[in-house]
Amino acid sequence: MNEILSRFCPRIEFDSYEDFFENYQCITPHNFNFAYDVVDEWARIQPQKTALVWTNDAGEIKTFTFADVKRQSDKAANALLSMGIRKGDAVLLILKQRPEVWTMMIALEKIGAICIPGSFQLTKKDLIYRLHIADVKLLVAVSDDEALLTNIKAAREENRMLEHIALVGERVPNRFLDMKKLIAEASDEFFRPSRDADTFIHESMLVYFSSGTSGMPKMVLHNHTLPLGHIVTAKYWQCVEDDQIHLTQTDSGWAKFAWGKIYGQWICGAAVGVYDTEKFTPKGMLSALVRLKPRTFCAPATIFRYLIKEDLSAIDLSFIKRTSVAGEPLSPEVFHQFKRKTGLEIREGFGQSEGSVLAASFKWLPPKPGSMGKPSPLYGIDLLDEDCQPVDDGAVGVISVTQAGYNVYDVPQSSDILPFQNSPVGLFRGYWKDEDVTCACWQDGIYQTGDMAWRDGEGCLWFVGRNDDVIKCSGYRIGPFEVESALMEHPAVLECAVTAAPDPTRGQIVKATIVLAQGFTPSDQLKRELQNHVKRGTAPYKYPRIVEFVSELPKTVSGKIQRSVIRKRDAKK
Repeated sequence: MNEILSRFCPRIEFDSYEDFFENYQCITPHNFNFAYDVVDEWARIQPQKTALVWTNDAGEIKTFTFADVKRQSDKAANALLSMGIRKGDAVLLILKQRPEVWTMMIALEKIGAICIPGSFQLTKKDLIYRLHIADVKLLVAVSDDEALLTNIKAAREENRMLEHIALVGERVPNRFLDMKKLIAEASDEFFRPSRDADTFIHESMLVYFSSGTSGMPKMVLHNHTLPLGHIVTAKYWQCVEDDQIHLTQTDSGWAKFAWGKIYGQWICGAAVGVYDTEKFTPKGMLSALVRLKPRTFCAPATIFRYLIKEDLSAIDLSFIKRTSVAGEPLSPEVFHQFKRKTGLEIREGFGQSEGSVLAASFKWLPPKPGSMGKPSPLYGIDLLDEDCQPVDDGAVGVISVTQAGYNVYDVPQSSDILPFQNSPVGLFRGYWKDEDVTCACWQDGIYQTGDMAWRDGEGCLWFVGRNDDVIKCSGYRIGPFEVESALMEHPAVLECAVTAAPDPTRGQIVKATIVLAQGFTPSDQLKRELQNHVKRGTAPYKYPRIVEFVSELPKTVSGKIQRSVIRKRDAKK
């Protein structure tokens, strides 16, 4: 039995989804700290256990044990203290998928500082906003990205609160601290602080900036329960295995990193696979899979859309036993094509930066292509109407989280974020420094996600779209995902985004913005063909009256399609 996992889960195996949902429990020690209670414990009881297997586009492979991670994070914690970083200080990390990102995240948890992961795609404006609103004291970034360094230098000139900038890489320019050198020179003796200097489960640990599909990104604040919440993510949805490699393909600046590259995987004893690439290509991804040979594989829907366009018959992927997807809904067509080519069923999971997996096609459930599965036992999930009342099966409602009767932990009365006292394990504390936005979505113990779905007669949830993405046309409410799924069944469509376009008669009409697959060219004939294709696949009133072909879709730095950008462009026409 996994000695670490069993400390937090009194019961690990379940006979059915119903058994899992009713009886899963998570123990939450008041001073739980993932760095000490998981990483350092693995280093103590199995020091040579593999923690990380890293590869890059050059084909290099590096392996790190838990003893390696403990030693390096202890040295990094001492280096951070020598720089004046203390409990509660905010530190921004832009480290791509370098091994140092794990070192730094664990070190920050050890001293109780707040880790803020960031993408290397952040612009000067993005950096200035994040550094200012979060009062960042230290920025640690890679040194080999000239565009990023240019943006960092420009942002530094407009932010006087930032005390240090440290770089990780072989060449560190003047005026920057050399983080690798500081870590190498630091002592490897580090002991857990005591009393108030120690960390406690309700205290701040991690901040993710929301994707920003509309408006300025919000700061999603997590405490030390987040790693425990991701036990469900890793064990029962991704189905990671002890001493086997799990690969979730994501940059360290995205919340998907917390879902698939550190917390639940290491609690469950799996090794984290890392493909550190400068630019995604399907062939590069497939080559990395063959080198790493992960037992379980998770990726955004975009990656699977590209992989099915490749000739997979010449590649042996039999080492993969489970595949999963999250971040955006997966169209049924992609599910069927990937299964036909590999024999693997992609299991969908639904969630946000605000928590661990909320609903999923868990291991006991036969996947329904296009469905996000059933609720996690950590959260009471309901679909609510505009009056916050539950909707019937088949009706569309807002996916909402309640805490009553589920795995909860006590929040001290002094908590300054949560609008209620008992919080589900793994759910965020609120939007940091924005009480109005927090209270707007989190009222009377209920968190409304802003995502719309409907429930079928078997209790499975089906994604419709963000509340502001739903199209209201001549009295009909049309979810973009259903139309996008129909379009994705056509071989000409590589990617698409369905949005509402203003119309003087109907109020709104359906518009499809489409990236064509290789070998297809835009034409009026193809537009009509795609429109008729949707009419055959869905109710005829849902077909896109406007079809626009583009070379690429607007996306956030985390890879999500920005439908709001398309809507704003159309509103100005």
